Amino acid sequence: QVHVVESGGGLVQTGGSLRLSCAASGSVFQLISSAWYRQGSGNQRDLVARYTTGGVTNYGGSVKGRFTISGDNTNTVFLQMNSLQPEDTAVYVCNVMVQSTPFSAARSYWGQGTQVTVSS
Repeated sequence: QVHVVESGGGLVQTGGSLRLSCAASGSVFQLISSAWYRQGSGNQRDLVARYTTGGVTNYGGSVKGRFTISGDNTNTVFLQMNSLQPEDTAVYVCNVMVQSTPFSAARSYWGQGTQVTVSS
């Protein structure tokens, strides 16, 4: 079983910053990639940023230049969010692709989400 735990959400004023963390634990042989999605008032989840174990990153268009995703050696990924705007308000959900054994295929796991609210 793989557990995904997010932290770092909260309330911030326009122009402020927040740093989100997403940690994968449990049966993690190899963390293939980690990604943040955000879900607004509807049910659609939009990609915010993705980080692969090799250090490759990609971002959704609306956050380029403002958000930075990075990882460390402890199966944790961070999302630094600067210059936050009210339209960034959403539930941010972490997704990880994990290989649990050397012989298993990678599987997708989701966290519970963390609320980010940007006040105008």
